[in-house]
Amino acid sequence: MRYTISSLACLALAATTVIAGSVPEIDDEYQKVTCGSSIKLTHEKTSFKLHSHQIPYGTGSGQQSITAVPGKDDTNSLWLVMAQLGNTCERGETIPCGSTVRLKHVNTKKFLHSHHHHSPMSGGLEVSAYDGQDDGDNWVVECTNKKDEFWTREAVVKMRHLGTGTYLSSSTRHVYGNPIPGHQEVAAHQGEYQQAEQTWSAQEGVYFAENVKEEL
Repeated sequence: MRYTISSLACLALAATTVIAGSVPEIDDEYQKVTCGSSIKLTHEKTSFKLHSHQIPYGTGSGQQSITAVPGKDDTNSLWLVMAQLGNTCERGETIPCGSTVRLKHVNTKKFLHSHHHHSPMSGGLEVSAYDGQDDGDNWVVECTNKKDEFWTREAVVKMRHLGTGTYLSSSTRHVYGNPIPGHQEVAAHQGEYQQAEQTWSAQEGVYFAENVKEEL
């Protein structure tokens, strides 16, 4: 069966109750980020969403650019959670802290990627959307709350690029003009660089319920 974002949205709506100005109440089976879910990754410091679009970088790799944007309703901020390159995971499978994953841009089908090209503004490593598949697509989910066992919705995490050891980052100090005015640069930086700019949380999206294995 082929699903669409509109047809799956009822899953998230049915599982989440939002109270204005507060963290949403989420049904137990939807608490965890799961494989096959399409998520919006929110930058903790600015509340901007990880985003991509069919606009390439004018420098560096020339690949499709990654930015961070305000607003919750743009489908260009949806990312499909997948297993690391060479592995598979079942829809609804939970993701332990420390796992390596890939994030696939829902609208353009390209993977969140990094490499040794420099980012255009901050001088970190460029983060792009890449239509091939290689080790540059792998990201490690680091849970900041050491008590957490699994990647959980609304919980603060850091995304470490497996190949370079750098962290997904964004900042109000690096904002683009035309043709994407107001978009923040997204780059990958070493762990000691502006750590408050390296934290994210999975918020809105289309989530599949956690697979619960029955005991025999």
